[in-house]
Amino acid sequence: MKGLKSTWNRLSQMMKRTTVIALVMAVLAVFCLGKLVYIQLIEGPQLALAAQESRTLKVTLQAKRGKITDTNGVVLAQSVERYTIIGNPDAAQTFTPTECTKNTESVCQSLDGKPLTTTGVAAVAQLLAPVLGMSASEIGGKLSGVGQYAVIKKDVTPEVKRKIAQLHLGGIVYSELSSERVYSNGTLMGALLGGVDADGKGVAGIEQLENKTLTGTDGYQVYQQGNGGEEIPGTMTESKDAVDGSNVALTIDRDVQWRVEKILADAQEKYKSRWGIAVVEDVQTGQIVALADSDKIEAGSDDAKVQVARSVNEVFEPGSIGKVFTMGGLIQEKLHHMGDKFTVPDTLTLDGQTYKDSFNHGSERWTLAGILEQSSNVGTILASENYSDQKRYEYLTKFGIGQPSTLNLPGESQGVLAPANTWDGRTRNTVLFGQGYSMNALQITNAISVVANKGVMKPQSIIKSVTSADGHETTVKAGESKRVIDESVANELLNGMESVSEHYAKFAGVSGYRVAAKSGTAEIVGDDGKLSSLISDYTAIIPADNPRFVVTVVLRDPEGSYGGLTAGPVTAEIGQFLMQKYEVPESKQRTDAIPVEW
Repeated sequence: MKGLKSTWNRLSQMMKRTTVIALVMAVLAVFCLGKLVYIQLIEGPQLALAAQESRTLKVTLQAKRGKITDTNGVVLAQSVERYTIIGNPDAAQTFTPTECTKNTESVCQSLDGKPLTTTGVAAVAQLLAPVLGMSASEIGGKLSGVGQYAVIKKDVTPEVKRKIAQLHLGGIVYSELSSERVYSNGTLMGALLGGVDADGKGVAGIEQLENKTLTGTDGYQVYQQGNGGEEIPGTMTESKDAVDGSNVALTIDRDVQWRVEKILADAQEKYKSRWGIAVVEDVQTGQIVALADSDKIEAGSDDAKVQVARSVNEVFEPGSIGKVFTMGGLIQEKLHHMGDKFTVPDTLTLDGQTYKDSFNHGSERWTLAGILEQSSNVGTILASENYSDQKRYEYLTKFGIGQPSTLNLPGESQGVLAPANTWDGRTRNTVLFGQGYSMNALQITNAISVVANKGVMKPQSIIKSVTSADGHETTVKAGESKRVIDESVANELLNGMESVSEHYAKFAGVSGYRVAAKSGTAEIVGDDGKLSSLISDYTAIIPADNPRFVVTVVLRDPEGSYGGLTAGPVTAEIGQFLMQKYEVPESKQRTDAIPVEW
């Protein structure tokens, strides 16, 4: 009886435990079912959306920066396709190479045909090092951190990118499209072209001047990516194409620029000058055909990004070239003509100030044309007796001295011309022969082009045209021309300048062509803070009988000093090249020379 009761008790306890377990399991089942219903009907869409969002990527489609070309379409600067190689440190640290077998040939990894003996970051670094031209330790250092993004190398070529793809490191290593600015002509126009910063923005030279035009508009794509970073087909939801920047064509002819730079470099060596500048301007259009200096700066380099081209920034006293501007004012104001006669002494003292010429001479009988030919300071002052200070200032301004050019080049200096009411007793006379104010080589060239262009100053230009990404070309319009002096006045000046050129024909003549020119020499402050340095310059209109170009050359501290003997021959060599290149017909005999003596 006791045994039966004991058995019953055990069965009763077991039934209770079974019931409790069943109840617990029922509750768990109801809870799980409720949770499942909640996930499927309520939380499910949210989780799915979160998962989709975690896979969704907005990728920037980078617009390519426009090209810079010369007037003939020769590329001077362009952006080329490049890639930034990105690594996933977290994925790299768990990487296990796939051994190469018959079945894994398309996805395996090996080094020089042999299996890798390492795993993780070391294995990834070993595979990438020979392809990227980097050390395995450097790559390993970049991938040893935490996170999923580490830049391994920038500006990688498409060829290298393809080689990386063959390593089958999807999900560990991938690439982002970028671009690199390439300048194919080295130091040619180096500082003038300038450069771009790390973000592709123009920060100097033409790159800065035309940055807005050259810069495109980025596009984008929105799609879902797989575990390896690849686009999942059919998941793109939104996109906008990138619009590349416009191409900019310069007025500069690359071949002329190269030749001018070569001539300038040879001259710097020959005359031992500290530096040189040369400008070639097309008389008929005002376009700059060449703008050179002797500084050797690689386009796009760090130096090019911070240094302004000397041809744009350097200012100096023009010296006796300034006599052309004075005589233009004298003739325009009907105070004199080129044939007027003067008796010119060796020295002249006015208001306690003594002036002399660059060479000793007796009392000479020169016409105004002769004063220009002999570059007489004393004669120029004598001729300007009734030429008021205000008129002196007015005509210097009309010829562009102290005025900004129309080029708007970054860092361009406009020189200095003080108002007439600030001149002292000496400055009022030195401005007559190119001292007491400063200008750059571009300004000299444009001022002399007034004489070449029948008294009209055409605005200078260096941008020829702009071509948009869709191929539409727009010619850049120059500004308004302005008359500075009458045509008859310009003709008289041209005649006098031709006599100057004949004076230097032995040193600065151009075979077969008439030239109208003016030389200049000016003392400037040297490194010692004293007037111990020299500027020698020479500007020429060629051909004089049918002007096509104005050429200006400036040398600092050349051996030989005088502009006509140093800068003059350099100008002539450039002129000879231009006549040959553009097949300009030879000049006719000169028959109308205004007498230089009486």
